[in-house]
Amino acid sequence: MLNKRKIGFIGAGNMAEAVIKGLLSAEFLEPKSVWATDVRPERLDAIHSEYKIKVTADNREVAKKCDILLLAVKPQNMKEVCHGIHDLVTDKKLIISVAAGVAISSIENFFQLGKKKKIKVIRTMPNTPAVVQEGVTALSAGKHVKKSEMQVAHRIFEAIGKTVDVDETHLNAVTGLSGSGPAYIFTIIEALSDAGVKVGLSREVSDVLALQTVVGSARMVQETGMHPGELKSMVTSPGGTTIYGVHALEKGGIRSILMNAVEQATQRSQELGQTAENNDAKKEK
Repeated sequence: MLNKRKIGFIGAGNMAEAVIKGLLSAEFLEPKSVWATDVRPERLDAIHSEYKIKVTADNREVAKKCDILLLAVKPQNMKEVCHGIHDLVTDKKLIISVAAGVAISSIENFFQLGKKKKIKVIRTMPNTPAVVQEGVTALSAGKHVKKSEMQVAHRIFEAIGKTVDVDETHLNAVTGLSGSGPAYIFTIIEALSDAGVKVGLSREVSDVLALQTVVGSARMVQETGMHPGELKSMVTSPGGTTIYGVHALEKGGIRSILMNAVEQATQRSQELGQTAENNDAKKEK
């Protein structure tokens, strides 16, 4: 599906590197078919040294030579980057964005600059476990994107984990759940380890127990296909230790806390996206 295609990463930060590593490790592409740009020469040197891909500081060179452009720049820089290569982007190129909060319609407009062009944009929301090829990426297609092009995008992000399709209106919710979710899980792992220390275990032992408990539990849900509630019941014997621990979690409101965390992060994502749009509108005046 990716044979004979060239993919260019505009911006070579951590997420771009995760995708590059995944694509090459899975042998979806050869290094000669991958380009990357960045404003930091030392970053380009490091990427080239590690992956042997082609690097340049010139976004326009990559836009000319590549069929797929993956925009991995900061949201506040998206407009400037798109304007810089707008004349090189036609309906034959596929644009994939990993920039949080920048709407598909905004990216289309950045490339059109008043001209009627059918810009093919796919907006994505990956999360940080992508750096160890265990991420999950939500993808939303623009109105000009074909089914076959969405399949290509899924193939790219399958190199760093799992993928799902969502309507763009739900990307803020994705941000609140899977985008911010790793921080919730890191907090849980830390708290479990602290609890182990409190009841007399060493920090070293507590860290191993807490981490592997979370990893193993997630793997059980994934591989058995059973509902988490069913698996919880398997561990929870009548009058045993686990039901006492679960009761303590419920008294502390763990479900409400996690649901509130996702809801608050979702709302904040909406606010940041709206602020970005408002600031952009002011600049246009």
